[in-house]
Amino acid sequence: METWVLITIAAAFLQNIRSVLQKHLKGVMGTTGATFVRFGFGLPFALGFVALFVMVMGYRLPTPTPAFIFWVALGGLAQIAGQALLIQMFGHRNFTVGTAYSRTEPAQAAVFGLMFLGDRISFATILAIAISLVGVVLISVARSATGAAALIRSVFSRTAALGLVSGSAFGLAAVSYRAASLALGGPNFMMQAAVTLLAAIFLQTCVMLIFMRLREPDELGRIRAAWKISALVGLVGAGASFGWFMAMTLQTAAVVKALAQIEMIFTFASSVLIFREHVNRVEIIGCILIVAGILVLLLV
Repeated sequence: METWVLITIAAAFLQNIRSVLQKHLKGVMGTTGATFVRFGFGLPFALGFVALFVMVMGYRLPTPTPAFIFWVALGGLAQIAGQALLIQMFGHRNFTVGTAYSRTEPAQAAVFGLMFLGDRISFATILAIAISLVGVVLISVARSATGAAALIRSVFSRTAALGLVSGSAFGLAAVSYRAASLALGGPNFMMQAAVTLLAAIFLQTCVMLIFMRLREPDELGRIRAAWKISALVGLVGAGASFGWFMAMTLQTAAVVKALAQIEMIFTFASSVLIFREHVNRVEIIGCILIVAGILVLLLV
């Protein structure tokens, strides 16, 4: 099995753990604070990855280029924008539908990758993305009273637009991070990914700290009070992001994000095994389609 495949699956698993931990944080702080934790508390660990490679492994620290700075800034800001749009959707009555549209990230990453980096994908990959996307959408709307029919009817709704733009932002971020890592030109994919992660997470931490200081200063106190679990979220989140960055240095962002849909399987398992939530038929069909899409991606 190829290296990027193993790394992507591990990153998806870690991201699911991070999401589970963040659910607990929502009980002690707001959405903004819970979002900041993945960046702010992940920063020391991102710095640790770079230090480990330089001081222990002896890898050369790459010199940032103007292209690297541009792409990492674009990726970091696009990721924040995508997250903000997701948060905004929570205030809408049919936010589940918008969330489903945001899952178009792999398809949009394919478009951005072709536009900006010349990344081309095969017909089998396109088919795999389409099959998995249907499965993810089914899981996203399975517990909503609106259902799949409303998903189709709402194509021109405000929530759908927010979801699609959110997916665009995440897709753009993925492609930008790949471009940034490749712009470093060495010494290897691990070091390139570590430096890209450190630069991106530093930018995101600064932006969110300024935002909270100006708009939600009370969140800072809540974050300090929950520093123990926040540190764990930061560790797991930084590990997941490092995995994504390594995988996207080795493989196109669209293909990595297509395989990353396996996270929904991990989320599904967490809902059943940890939170003891009821599973319906639509969710099971969605999981089957995700697995089918992943098999097409890896075997064809």
